[in-house]
Amino acid sequence: MSPKTVVITGAGSGIGRAMALAWVDRGCAIGVSDYNAEGAARTVELIESAGGSADSFCCDVRSEEDLEAMAAHFFERWGRVDVLVNNAGVIDAGTVGEVAMEDWRRVMGTCFWGAVHGCHAFIPRMKRQGGGHIVNVASIAGIISLPEAAPYNTAKAAVVSLSETLRSELAPHHIGVTVVCPSILQTNLLEGMTVTDEWENDFIRSAFANSRMGADRIAEKVVAAVDSNRLFVFPQSAAKLARALMRLCPRTFYSLLALLYRSRLRQPVFMWLARHGLT
Repeated sequence: MSPKTVVITGAGSGIGRAMALAWVDRGCAIGVSDYNAEGAARTVELIESAGGSADSFCCDVRSEEDLEAMAAHFFERWGRVDVLVNNAGVIDAGTVGEVAMEDWRRVMGTCFWGAVHGCHAFIPRMKRQGGGHIVNVASIAGIISLPEAAPYNTAKAAVVSLSETLRSELAPHHIGVTVVCPSILQTNLLEGMTVTDEWENDFIRSAFANSRMGADRIAEKVVAAVDSNRLFVFPQSAAKLARALMRLCPRTFYSLLALLYRSRLRQPVFMWLARHGLT
């Protein structure tokens, strides 16, 4: 596929911004969508500085009405949208029973319902135009469920399932589907994150700070996956290993994880992995 127009939610920072700039290098016009107007404006500036064309639309992906208005805006502006990237996301950490229900609703609303709203608004229009591509940014958390991240794990697992469903549903309409499952990388995802204890905060921030692959490289892999119409993208070695473990020996993996949590080894082992960029 050689897209000419791409709309990306959560494009005001991180991997969303990196994908926008990667597609600009391919000569695409970019629709920059973000809840943060300042971040969206900065991405537009970067695109235009690179010689590209961009238009921004600020919206809350938790709102079906906002996503419908965004779709109408870009289809009216360009006549068609070749690629929609459902990228907007947030994260909270803590154990089930301690994470506030408000935080559950925020994570599910942004990570899962944001993707559903995007698909619901864009897919009928893509069918009418005769094709397109949907990219859903999930996470390796959608494949392998580590403790103390239940809202995020649940939302991303649902995004993976949604993407797998769409892959076959949309094939007759020449609409491709790609789901991206990165492990931890340096983004602004931690802004606004809530945690239920200090150790969780230290672990997550250390893991993000020491990640080995940047958003730019992951963006390149996503663009290549759309070109070749690949369903899954597991960008980092840690993500590939996690997927292999879940396919080959899920019972063993979760038994070892439970053993770590019952012992005093959990914190030192997890922190060692985080500090060495192995999460």
